[in-house]
Amino acid sequence: MNDGHNSAQAVSDPTPKPIFLVGMMGAGKTTIGRSLARLLGWQFVDLDHEIEARCGVRISVIFDIEGEQGFRKREHAILDALSKTPHIVLATGGGAVLWEENRHILHTRGTVVYLQANVEELYRRVEKDKNRPLLQTEHPKQRLHELLTCREPLYAEVAHMTFETGKLPIYQTTRRLFDQLLKCGFITTVKPLKG
Repeated sequence: MNDGHNSAQAVSDPTPKPIFLVGMMGAGKTTIGRSLARLLGWQFVDLDHEIEARCGVRISVIFDIEGEQGFRKREHAILDALSKTPHIVLATGGGAVLWEENRHILHTRGTVVYLQANVEELYRRVEKDKNRPLLQTEHPKQRLHELLTCREPLYAEVAHMTFETGKLPIYQTTRRLFDQLLKCGFITTVKPLKG
């Protein structure tokens, strides 16, 4: 198991592993993931968007019709397929880590980065988003806190690296993440990029 300290092995691998972003809704997985993929020259895929594209309906509709369990089955099948793609930055859904099989796929097939943010910051980013089925409650901030409490140990367990997203502009945040990935040997670059 790679704990992030065995960087020599990661550097010597001619094909860098895919990068999987995990974390709560609002952590910046899609925004940072898209920006990181551009910086790397890799493909970016948002797992939730891919599920919607393949199913032809929004995730909220899948939840309404099949419940969370039905959604998680679809999520697992598509994650399994996408995780085998080289040179990909994959933003997972906030609950993808709930299934042990998914955690195993993520941890063994790629470099997992836990994008971390506190409840206040997460809530600020998602409070106006009506497409979050798990937050359609009377007290969404409390629900967000409960979800984070439950999921944070799972994010930490599966991650090779934890990255605090903070409040910097996206490009600066992405450059910080890129530099950390490079320093830890999870990615390689032919020439040094200028800041």
